[in-house]
Amino acid sequence: MSEIPRRERPAMIRSRLENNLSIDSLEVQDDSHRHVGHAGAQAGGGHYSLRIVSDDFAGRRRLQRHRLVYDAMGDAMRNDCIHALSIEALTPAEARSQSPQSK
Repeated sequence: MSEIPRRERPAMIRSRLENNLSIDSLEVQDDSHRHVGHAGAQAGGGHYSLRIVSDDFAGRRRLQRHRLVYDAMGDAMRNDCIHALSIEALTPAEARSQSPQSK
């Protein structure tokens, strides 16, 4: 994988996830600014937070859900493009139960 400029990485993350999973909603946040001075940040890899809602997570445990996300990200997880992902992976029912309207 060629080096992807940091400003283009959230769009790349979104694209890979949307192409590999059935997405109801997806939020991608670049948290790299919070990790300035961290070894991974200095090497060029970014830190990102994801909130992803998908029917693909139904019946799967947390680790299995994260594995689906990592698999969808492919080589971006094995090079300096992404150093760390914080993942909140929910089914649509779980996401609805967390929404303020449902409480």
